Amino acid sequence: MGQPEMQPEGRPHDGRGKGAAGPRPGDLEGREFPLGDWGEPAVRLDELYRWVERGALDTAAWYLAERAWKRRCAWALRAGTAAGALTGAALPLLDLARVADGCAPWGYLALLLGVACVAGDRFFGTTSGWMRDMATAQAVQRRLRAFQFDWASECVREVLGPADGTASEAAERCLSVLRRFSEDVTELVRVETADWMVEFRAGGAPLGVLTAVAGAGRPETALPPGRFPAPHGPARPNMPRQRPPEPR
Repeated sequence: MGQPEMQPEGRPHDGRGKGAAGPRPGDLEGREFPLGDWGEPAVRLDELYRWVERGALDTAAWYLAERAWKRRCAWALRAGTAAGALTGAALPLLDLARVADGCAPWGYLALLLGVACVAGDRFFGTTSGWMRDMATAQAVQRRLRAFQFDWASECVREVLGPADGTASEAAERCLSVLRRFSEDVTELVRVETADWMVEFRAGGAPLGVLTAVAGAGRPETALPPGRFPAPHGPARPNMPRQRPPEPR
């Protein structure tokens, strides 16, 4: 099989030009698997390679875009926290030193605003969110780089030979590389989503929202109407029933 044609030349296509529809900014959704003719395996594998690579690049770009606005919000909230703390500490001291009479209440208000910024950062998860998005994007890019070298090694193996096995076995090895990489990217996204859910449950979200999230993940825990969940703790042993003694 003509493996040299499988290695893409130059930078990968954007995926949003003609004949391709990549995910729009703000979306991270599945893509339709490209269907083609396997009459020319090299061309078909090249198409699958570009499809998988484009998906990883779009995933990393999505996380980087999400990181941008979260980082700006985090910096704004942290700046508000610092400003509120400094103002809340300085105004009472100025009032005590008779430099600015009557400004102590404004210092308490500034301190309250600083606490509100801390609570907002904690509640909405802006700081942890942009760090998590950045780590996921870097992990996807790092795995993409390893995948590109793995794909190049498969191409070199077929070019420099001797080829290992038949053309069918070579195509199967290439498909295994593509599938393994696609599953790795999906696992990275799943882990990031699981971390977000853990942080969301541990945060100050309303109880109803937490219950809805927990119930969506475990549908088997639903109880029929009128039934109450069993209390937590060690299970009480069931003693066998004994018949009362018969009168003599």
